[in-house]
Amino acid sequence: MPELIDPTVRLRSSFLAAVAEFRAEPGAPVPWFVSDVEPAALTDPAAFAGYVARVLGERTEAGMRGDAGVPMTTLWWAEGDQLLGRLAIRHRLTPKLERVGGHIGYDVRPSARRRGHATAMLAAALPVAAALGVGGALLTCDGTNTASRRVIEANGGRLVATDGRKLRYLVPTA
Repeated sequence: MPELIDPTVRLRSSFLAAVAEFRAEPGAPVPWFVSDVEPAALTDPAAFAGYVARVLGERTEAGMRGDAGVPMTTLWWAEGDQLLGRLAIRHRLTPKLERVGGHIGYDVRPSARRRGHATAMLAAALPVAAALGVGGALLTCDGTNTASRRVIEANGGRLVATDGRKLRYLVPTA
């Protein structure tokens, strides 16, 4: 049964295969987490271990980096040695993240889609978000992303705003 786990070097082969799937997906934007992987981490096991350590370190103020500008907990959705998806919980929001991004972002690798993984992954992440002090998680998605809308709504998401392009949902964490 799939579960949320901390990023680990044990899933390196499956992680690399998932990155390749995301990059090969026709007409789809490459998820930010794929472009955030240092090129060396894709070929060198030691550099991959460094990438995993960096991602784990982003959970603290000292480890913050990148555009998010806030601590975030990245978790992988895995079953055995297979990485099925990844999820990031931002511990707090900046004004930019309030508009686009929200508290939780998730991606399911293309070969694992349409099996309920995103819905289950988000459900498993909500108690983690609550433990991090997120009382109600703000999630955003494109108005045209029907699959993500269904995932959010299946987890109790209530539409609170739209700007015509992005939808903003509030999802209870407890």
